[in-house]
Amino acid sequence: MALSDEPAAGGPEEEAEDETLAFGAALEAFGESAETRALLGRLREVHGGGAEREVALERFRVIMDKYQEQPHLLDPHLEWMMNLLLDIVQDQTSPASLVHLAFKFLYIITKVRGYKTFLRLFPHEVADVEPVLDLVTIQNPKDHEAWETRYMLLLWLSVTCLIPFDFSRLDGNLLTQPGQARMSIMDRILQIAESYLIVSDKARDAAAVLVSRFITRPDVKQSKMAEFLDWSLCNLARSSFQTMQGVITMDGTLQALAQIFKHGKREDCLPYAATVLRCLDGCRLPESNQTLLRKLGVKLVQRLGLTFLKPKVAAWRYQRGCRSLAANLQLLTQGQSEQKPLILTEDDDEDDDVPEGVERVIEQLLVGLKDKDTVVRWSAAKGIGRMAGRLPRALADDVVGSVLDCFSFQETDKAWHGGCLALAELGRRGLLLPSRLVDVVAVILKALTYDEKRGACSVGTNVRDAACYVCWAFARAYEPQELKPFVTAISSALVIAAVFDRDINCRRAASAAFQENVGRQGTFPHGIDILTTADYFAVGNRSNCFLVISVFIAGFPEYTQPMIDHLVTMKISHWDGVIRELAARALHNLAQQAPEFSATQVFPRLLSMTLSPDLHMRHGSILACAEVAYALYKLAAQENRPVTDHLDEQAVQGLKQIHQQLYDRQLYRGLGGQLMRQAVCVLIEKLSLSKMPFRGDTVIDGWQWLINDTLRHLHLISSHSRQQMKDAAVSALAALCSEYYMKEPGEADPAIQETGFYCIGQAGIELLTSGDPPASASQSSGITEELITQYLAELRNPEEMTRCGFSLALGALPGFLLKGRLQQVLTGLRAVTHTSPEDVSFAESRRDGLKAIARICQTVGVKAGAPDEAVCGENVSQIYCALLGCMDDYTTDSRGDVGTWVRKAAMTSLMDLTLLLARSQPELIEAHTCERIMCCVAQQASEKIDRFRAHAASVFLTLLHFDSPPIPHVPHRGELEKLFPRSDVASVNWSAPSQAFPRITQLLGLPTYRYHVLLGLVVSLGGLTESTIRHSTQSLFEYMKGIQSDPQALGSFSGTLLQIFEDNLLNERVSVPLLKTLDHVLTHGCFDIFTTEEDHPFAVKLLALCKKEIKNSKDIQKLLSGIAVFCEMVQFPGDVRRQALLQLCLLLCHRFPLIRKTTASQVYETLLTYSDVVGADVLDEVVTVLSDTAWDAELAVVREQRNRLCDLLGVPRPQLVPQPGAC
Repeated sequence: MALSDEPAAGGPEEEAEDETLAFGAALEAFGESAETRALLGRLREVHGGGAEREVALERFRVIMDKYQEQPHLLDPHLEWMMNLLLDIVQDQTSPASLVHLAFKFLYIITKVRGYKTFLRLFPHEVADVEPVLDLVTIQNPKDHEAWETRYMLLLWLSVTCLIPFDFSRLDGNLLTQPGQARMSIMDRILQIAESYLIVSDKARDAAAVLVSRFITRPDVKQSKMAEFLDWSLCNLARSSFQTMQGVITMDGTLQALAQIFKHGKREDCLPYAATVLRCLDGCRLPESNQTLLRKLGVKLVQRLGLTFLKPKVAAWRYQRGCRSLAANLQLLTQGQSEQKPLILTEDDDEDDDVPEGVERVIEQLLVGLKDKDTVVRWSAAKGIGRMAGRLPRALADDVVGSVLDCFSFQETDKAWHGGCLALAELGRRGLLLPSRLVDVVAVILKALTYDEKRGACSVGTNVRDAACYVCWAFARAYEPQELKPFVTAISSALVIAAVFDRDINCRRAASAAFQENVGRQGTFPHGIDILTTADYFAVGNRSNCFLVISVFIAGFPEYTQPMIDHLVTMKISHWDGVIRELAARALHNLAQQAPEFSATQVFPRLLSMTLSPDLHMRHGSILACAEVAYALYKLAAQENRPVTDHLDEQAVQGLKQIHQQLYDRQLYRGLGGQLMRQAVCVLIEKLSLSKMPFRGDTVIDGWQWLINDTLRHLHLISSHSRQQMKDAAVSALAALCSEYYMKEPGEADPAIQETGFYCIGQAGIELLTSGDPPASASQSSGITEELITQYLAELRNPEEMTRCGFSLALGALPGFLLKGRLQQVLTGLRAVTHTSPEDVSFAESRRDGLKAIARICQTVGVKAGAPDEAVCGENVSQIYCALLGCMDDYTTDSRGDVGTWVRKAAMTSLMDLTLLLARSQPELIEAHTCERIMCCVAQQASEKIDRFRAHAASVFLTLLHFDSPPIPHVPHRGELEKLFPRSDVASVNWSAPSQAFPRITQLLGLPTYRYHVLLGLVVSLGGLTESTIRHSTQSLFEYMKGIQSDPQALGSFSGTLLQIFEDNLLNERVSVPLLKTLDHVLTHGCFDIFTTEEDHPFAVKLLALCKKEIKNSKDIQKLLSGIAVFCEMVQFPGDVRRQALLQLCLLLCHRFPLIRKTTASQVYETLLTYSDVVGADVLDEVVTVLSDTAWDAELAVVREQRNRLCDLLGVPRPQLVPQPGAC
């Protein structure tokens, strides 16, 4: 198995992107060509509006959006798509709605492919200028529905401005009448452009493109450039970025100016550059909170700077010879490297004067590198690179020095990020000379690990990502011999970032940079081997990086110590607790690669950090000490040596003193105490497993006190870390007892009795054992008695979390401590799992009690005739009774169905105990017990919670298919194995309702399982999840359809249904879903066979149960469901029908108006559905009363109409019963 394929538990961030990345570039051609052609051909038919138009537009949008990542695939098809749409636009008979629709389609294409590519395809003959100009002129800038039309027309007009003819030739005779002149085309275009530069929609961007193409024309720039620039600068001076309109105006103007100075000739723009720069300074754009304005300001500033400087290629720049990856790799395989001397020529223009505006431009760009938004910093970095390429060598070096000033720890993370982007740009352009690499590499190595804590999190992800980009750029920019002195440092830093960075994007960026350096430079040690393991996708899983890939890379000695140093220096004290824990576990793995270095260099550093005032450093260092010590023990154990062969006496003493030092400094208290307790519990576990020579030492008493105190005060620990704390304390207890409380296998150490152990009372710390030590172990209860007695007493604690902790603690005790006390322990745990009125909400304690019982059973095993030492015939029935009793725990509170936790633990415990008995003494599994287990689990497998249903199905199938040996007394084993063959176990997704319910409903045909499976299905049918209701209903109907021809089966099914109703009368969890289920089955005619018999027993009993269920109820949902059932019961002839109608009449005068209205509505529908219920002579009158009466009116009014209905329906009028005590 490849290392990257090994499973490792990771956070949610690790799996999210892989699928998208795998399929993001999977398209090979534009596959919807025919559909698109048909879609465009139908525009004339669907343009009128309505659903067809929206469907066509949305479908085209969906097709185009598929190619956002690969828009070049559209290139061969752009021309015919544009021609089809422009034919509509240029057709004089096309209505305005059709033209607007065509431009919407054009905009969607432009959005995907980009306007620069699409623009070239627009017709741009001389004959197109005036028609397009006329189309733009007639547009209404305030029409928000047609902004795409204006946007595309302005882009089209910008293309027509490129015709190589003077615009004045198109004007003809401007004097149409004496004294009245038409505007020239030049003036009309300028007027349109200026008007659209200040609109609030997308047309503003197109207007800026139009201006840049128009103003820079040879015939326009002479007469209009100065005028337009004056207009633009006046707009900027008058506008304020404090107002919305001001922001819009400045945005359009800045876009236009930036485009002009980009596309215009330098000699044309240079006379105005200084004036524009002064005006821009006056706008104070860096103070604006509008990101786009600051970005456009930086963009314009750099364009002005490039205008000041002559366009040239710097002769002094660094030039790498061959940049071909293939050629470079070929040279490497031949044992050669490309050696071409670098020739730095003196700048021919060193004496040229640099315009004074350049310094101001560079200063503003350097400020832009520190902007708070990435897009601004990126634009400034590109500006720095472009400017430096036109500067003399000395000035360019000064710019590099100024960029390096960003890498000060007085600067913010924004400055570091901007500095990295600028260095990458300078390196890519050859403007970062090798003489500067010493300084640059030093700051880049710092940037690769930049992580500044801010409150509860940190900043620096973008800095590390940009630093990887710098390393990537350097790989392409420099010859291998230039970077050779820095290979060791850069390769180690990139490997560390790729494996140990917290953020997935940084790990992937580092992996990509490492790959680029391996390919371009060819000097990174073991580059190909590392790349095959730490590729782009493998580093996506954080746990896999820390625990698997790191071990492989650390196998290369060049990387081992740097990786360990990084973990100790940076990750052990990281702000994220998950990273600290992963770092400690990684040190455990790496310590086995470098044991001598870990024992002599790393361990003393970690011990000194355990006393740090920084909480995170203390926590991480204690975890790391535990993991490294355990790793060294495992190495020593392989050679049958003690761990002290690796750790000297000072290190052992340091480990022993950690707990006392923390206790003396009161560091177990407060919020930080949670982390310290968890870390020291891990330390106790690992040192116990490492067999540290502490037997009989007082430190054991301190450790025992810490575990007990932690378990006792779990309720004071924050909820998000409570489970982790509980698990750590229980694991520590198990390891501590196994190592230090056992004299020989199976026997407790009597010497422990003399030291006792600590517990916390209200008065503080006190020794449980005091006075003279006992004469012998046989005369004293010893540690076993005291420990178990104390823990059993805590099971009655009024705090739920305390019960949880000590339940699990009892479950974790080794077998020798339970010997002789097993019955007492099981009795205490059974009491925890029992639900009583005062602790009905303690679902978590019941769950943990069940887990403890199952774990104890696994620990002590099965042994005949020893009820105080193992599971046997004398106690197994009591254990099963406790576990099965919890299968009916449906406790709910503000968190929802918390009983789910108990039922899940009960099922798991039942499975574990049953498999344990089946392996050793299957005769202890009685037939009625096995039947109850299988029925209860089958019921849970048919209920409504998906993940819980899947767990129940897994338990059911495990018990069914267990064959070493098979579980005895499984009811209907043969039928079950046919219904659930072993081959289908892995293929069925039981959490999917569509797969689970069709299979589980087959159990309704087995009498033993029918009651419990139907009870679970009833709850599912009456649930809230649409998919669960749909598939459970369909499955039940399919089953009932199959038994319609079998009266006996149908009668048995109906009897079971009524029995469930009777057993769960007034049980809201079951009765309301059951009423909904009855409504479904009666509506679909599942019991039509019973309607042929008058007063069928099923109908009579069902009616009686329904009356009892809704009597005096105030539950709206129950009443509404009851109304539906009563309405369906009118199809049963005889007295049942009359009683059902009477109940409906009673509900017509219910105290709740909603119930009265709903009853009237449903009775109306029922009477129309079952026409034989009421005589034809009174049906019209009954329907009229039901429909015309305002049933939400006063009861006195409603009662009169209700009584009239009773007379018409032939049922007695209900009589008012006087309230007791009423006058």
